[in-house]
Amino acid sequence: MAGEQDSVGCGMLHGRVTIVTGGASGIGQATARLFAREGARVVLADLDEERGTAAAREIAGEGGDVRFVAADVSRAADCARVVAETLAAFEHIDVLFNNAGIIRRASVVDTSEADWDRVMSVNVRSVYLLSRLVIPKMAQAGRGVIINTASGWGIAGGGNAAVYCASKGAVVLLTKAMAIDHGPQGIRVNCVCPGDTDTAMLRCEARELGMPVERFLAESADRPLRRMGRPEEIAQAVLFLASDASSFVTGTALVVDGGGLAG
Repeated sequence: MAGEQDSVGCGMLHGRVTIVTGGASGIGQATARLFAREGARVVLADLDEERGTAAAREIAGEGGDVRFVAADVSRAADCARVVAETLAAFEHIDVLFNNAGIIRRASVVDTSEADWDRVMSVNVRSVYLLSRLVIPKMAQAGRGVIINTASGWGIAGGGNAAVYCASKGAVVLLTKAMAIDHGPQGIRVNCVCPGDTDTAMLRCEARELGMPVERFLAESADRPLRRMGRPEEIAQAVLFLASDASSFVTGTALVVDGGGLAG
């Protein structure tokens, strides 16, 4: 719509170059769309080339300045390519949203070594790989923002999700460690900890547990607000952390879960 296109470029992230991983769907896509509407120039990275290309096309159709890079962010070479293509297109990087993530629902006993390694690689190693590439660029500029997607299960454990909980707990403490190390360089590092959010990954969990999807979703809504979150609601929290509205916020794990951890 014309009104939406006119508003692009004059928002909370006006002119800022942002990388969003896991941006083909769910929270990543909602955040990439919101960032673009708030004036950011967005590089959307995802392993799913078909969905990622479609998401970038849709956001561009709304007036956003967006590019898609197909990448497995658990691989160092792919991370280097994402950063290189971002710099080639835009010359600098202001915001990195490390959002890519997967889940396996099983206890430690029932988790295979392959599943353990894959979840830790996607959920934790990718944060390390991209951050170590981007932080020197941000340090040169004297400012920058990194936001990592953790989880409520990175703060409190959950059943039959051993490797997922381990990975998201690691993201929370990695976030705090990076905030301490790189605050003197003007770089803020925070993480967002969503509760159950209405995404394809949530439905995947039901299938992994062998539960009817509708029953699983109903149980996911068992929290004070009596509903699941929406990707767009998590995106609003990420926008806050990316913007100057949170200029004195770093090292924080922001819980966005409808009150799930309140009790």
